[in-house]
Amino acid sequence: MAETTKTTPHLKHSFGLLDGTMIVAGSMIGSGIFIVSADITRNVGSAGWLIFVWLITGFMTVAAAVSYGELSGMYPKAGGQYVYLKEAYNPLVAFLFGWSFFAVIQTATIAAVGVAFAKFAGYFFPILELKDANILLKIGGFKLYPAQLVSILLIVFLTYINTRGVRQGKRIQVVFTITKLLSLFGLMVFGLLLGARKEVWDANWAHGWSMHSLSLAKDGTSILTSPVIGILAFGAIAASMTGSIFSSDAWNNVTFIAGEMKNPKRNIGLSLFFGTLIVSTIYVATNLMYLSVMPLHSIAFAPQDRVAVVAANVIFGQVGTKVIAVMIMISTFGCINGLVLAGARVYYTMAGDGLFFKKAGELNKNAVPGWSLWAQCLVAAILCLSGKYGDLLDMISLVAVAFYALTMIGIFILRKKRPEVERPYKAFAYPVLPAIYIVLAITFCVALILQKPVYACAGVAIVLLGIPLYYIALSSKKTR
Repeated sequence: MAETTKTTPHLKHSFGLLDGTMIVAGSMIGSGIFIVSADITRNVGSAGWLIFVWLITGFMTVAAAVSYGELSGMYPKAGGQYVYLKEAYNPLVAFLFGWSFFAVIQTATIAAVGVAFAKFAGYFFPILELKDANILLKIGGFKLYPAQLVSILLIVFLTYINTRGVRQGKRIQVVFTITKLLSLFGLMVFGLLLGARKEVWDANWAHGWSMHSLSLAKDGTSILTSPVIGILAFGAIAASMTGSIFSSDAWNNVTFIAGEMKNPKRNIGLSLFFGTLIVSTIYVATNLMYLSVMPLHSIAFAPQDRVAVVAANVIFGQVGTKVIAVMIMISTFGCINGLVLAGARVYYTMAGDGLFFKKAGELNKNAVPGWSLWAQCLVAAILCLSGKYGDLLDMISLVAVAFYALTMIGIFILRKKRPEVERPYKAFAYPVLPAIYIVLAITFCVALILQKPVYACAGVAIVLLGIPLYYIALSSKKTR
């Protein structure tokens, strides 16, 4: 028995504070910051509200992250948010999160970021552009593009790397995250030094707090609606925040690898704070740079929503397009790696509770959940082929924020339910800051349901589908 214990693979404490911070930042920064400001601008129609959307998203992200520090200190185990929900509520709520995470939250995000990598690689390899001339296969409404195959191959490659052990995945994460942070910082600096124009900045802020929706006229000019006020303003902000929240999501990935962190009670909370603060600051600064180098119209109606490409062309000239393409490829590569690395730990923990496939709870010879990694890879690949990742991302925002809100409420529940559990780190500004986040999150979810009922209801349906699956898992567990 003693000999068997020595040879059984187990999770190793391989990640330090820098690694954790890079997982937070690297998982957050994908392709969103280069694209979604276009849709936000069309919804709110002014510079002030564009920055407000990024500020409120940043506030919510950092507020949630510093509050999660308390939970991570209490339960420094693999699975993170899944574990927190199980301890605060019950296994069913935790399972619904894990199921949603596997079905859409993590896997659809991996798929969408993978396709973004391939699309921007199209600047160097035209065959990867999503054009009808490049279709490889068409069956009914299904179309297969080379870009989808490239995105799948990238996901498979990074999954394989992470099945080889944490060292390779950790190294990729640190190198690529530092590279893209420096690249974004460089873009902002060059933008403000070389591309900023006072007349553009002044024009963008002339009506900075007048909210309108923007549409494109036949002659290529912008059409402003009448001012958006009242409940419609909440809807416009909520619709805008689907993009900013997608761009800022996945910060909680570091909690999933808690079982592999060195000094997790300290380092997870600090990783969450440093990572979210760095990224949120960069996001706001990048949008201020956009407003300084191009008119609001150019932001709102950038070709294919590629705002950063338009900005780079102003700053660097024609070579700017390829500069941004390289930046986005680096950014998405690192983002996918972080998502792949962390996500599998949730399924591993669920399997340990008997609520997921038994194989998912096993570690391979490299002490990582290999089966879980490949299962996640398979679902992400299918979503790459579906061509519906854009719709899925609208669902992600509602589902992800709803579970964030439930987890934040769990802090209040556990203060009452588990007062004896050690809390090496307590939620900052409790109860005010967690309460503010909960109110903002619920407001966002309600406004999004009103603004995009089809996608919101589809997201809720995916979560509810987990209820019968939970009881099937329980029944299977009893018969083992």
